[in-house]
Amino acid sequence: MILKVVIIEDEKHSRETLKSMLEEFCKDVKVIAMAASVEEAVKVLSVYSPDVVFLDIELQSGVGFDVLNQIKNPNFEVIFTTAFEKYAIKAIKFSSLDYLLKPIDLDELQQAVEKARTRMDTNVYREQLDTLMQSISKGSVRPEKICLATTAGIEFIALEDIIACKADGSYTSFVLKDNNTLLVSKHLKEYENLLGDHQFMRVHNSYLINLKEVKKYIKSDGGYLIMSNDMQVNISPKKKDDLIDAMKRL
Repeated sequence: MILKVVIIEDEKHSRETLKSMLEEFCKDVKVIAMAASVEEAVKVLSVYSPDVVFLDIELQSGVGFDVLNQIKNPNFEVIFTTAFEKYAIKAIKFSSLDYLLKPIDLDELQQAVEKARTRMDTNVYREQLDTLMQSISKGSVRPEKICLATTAGIEFIALEDIIACKADGSYTSFVLKDNNTLLVSKHLKEYENLLGDHQFMRVHNSYLINLKEVKKYIKSDGGYLIMSNDMQVNISPKKKDDLIDAMKRL
């Protein structure tokens, strides 16, 4: 099946380079249209029916999210592109959506295209887009939930329902209020970076906790926490002062 692609990018050189990479190195891909501005992109997407849209986050006439805001019920995949790893990337990661940093790496491009080609559940994908759009407000990320890609599919989890995250080799286990545990194939460091601004704190090499779910701080035995579900979490000695300060600010 030919994958129909639209490129939305305000720099002509970047548009042409991406078009060439897609058509020369990605199997069964055809670029059916390109746009350079928010207004032009909305017009193009009202005429064409692409399978995938490569959407530059920062356009001269606005931001790529402005395009999505004007498209009702988008029935295409979106792969975001950007030269800057700023707040928008955090929002995209919260939604477990794809993005490519410029200059675009060919291997990463091919992987993103194949992932878009094989995606099956459009309802889940739309919920991911909804999560993204709700997370972005006046230039800052204000997420209420995070999308977690597990072996079973995509899980949409409210941040307030997460008690702690535990390192499990190259995986991370999410411990939830409903006593369930979700295993995600990403390092704990990734979630420390994502959740660190949302009242989560790395208190140990193996633990990232929701500060609001701390029930007790026990000084004995080197210091440890009792979480709301009675789970015990060890504290790294060098994190004790930072933890106490963070708890005081809640």
